[in-house]
Amino acid sequence: MGREYRMISALQNSGVPVPRTRALCTDSEVNGADFYVMDFVDGHIVRDVPIAERVLTVETRARASESLVDTLAKIHAVDVAKVGLHDFSRHEGYIARQLKRWYGQWNAQKTRELAVVDRVHDELLKRIPEQGPATIVHGDYRLDNCIVSSSGEIQAVLDWEICTLGDPLADLGLLTVYWTGPDDEASPWMSQYTTVKGFFNRNDLIARYAKATGRDVTNIEFYRAFAYWKLACIVEGVYARYLGGALGEKNAADLEPFKLQTEAAANSAEQALSRLN
Repeated sequence: MGREYRMISALQNSGVPVPRTRALCTDSEVNGADFYVMDFVDGHIVRDVPIAERVLTVETRARASESLVDTLAKIHAVDVAKVGLHDFSRHEGYIARQLKRWYGQWNAQKTRELAVVDRVHDELLKRIPEQGPATIVHGDYRLDNCIVSSSGEIQAVLDWEICTLGDPLADLGLLTVYWTGPDDEASPWMSQYTTVKGFFNRNDLIARYAKATGRDVTNIEFYRAFAYWKLACIVEGVYARYLGGALGEKNAADLEPFKLQTEAAANSAEQALSRLN
C-alpha cells in the first residue's frame, strides 16, 4: 500500500495522469490495515465488450488506443531522480531478477511438472536483451487498469501495487499480451473487449510506442514471451492456492480453467520465442 501511494504521489505533477493522493494511514487500529485516500476520477473502466460499445464510439476507441500508448510513453519518460524515485528499487538487471523471482515461485507452488515452463525459463535467461536506462515499470499496464473518458482520453492510471524500476519494454510486452485487436490472432488472455471495431491491433500499438519513444522494439517477441511466461507462473500460484482451499472446498474440476490458462500462457510464451531470430 505504501509503495503504491509513494509512486502515485511522486507522479502528481509529472504529466502522467494519476489520481491526486491525499493521505496515507499506517495505523492499523483505524481500519484494520494500511490504506490511503485519493481523489475520485470521473470516467469509465472498459473491461468488457458491452462497456466498450456503450461508452466509446469507433472513433474514440481509436483515440483510446492512442492515448493508452501515449500514456505508457509518458510513464517511461519520467525522470525518476527528479520525482524522488531514484531509490525506489534497483535499476539494473530487471529481467534477470524477475526470472529468478518467478521461477522460484513456480518451483515452490507448482501443482505438477510442466516442462514448457522450464524450457522457456532457460531460453529467456540465455536471450535477455541489454537493458538501457531504467524507467518506471507499471507492471500490470492494460486498458482496464485505466480510467478513460468518453472521448477516449486516459484520465488516470490505476493499480500501481507491483510497480518498480527496470526495463520499460516489459510493460509494452505485457500490454500486447493483454490486448487482442479486431484483426489480431486471439490471445489466451483476457483481451476480448479490445476486439471491437475501432481499437488498434497489436502491431499498431507497438509502432505507435516506437514512434513516441524512439526505442528499438525489434526484440518485442522476447518481452511478449517473458510476459506470457510470468503470467503462467502467477496463475499457477493462484491455482495452487485454490486447490489448497483458499476458496473453501472446491471440486478440482471447477478449478480446471486455471490449470488450462497456465498451460496456454506457457505454450504462448514458447511460441513467441520461436518467432525470435
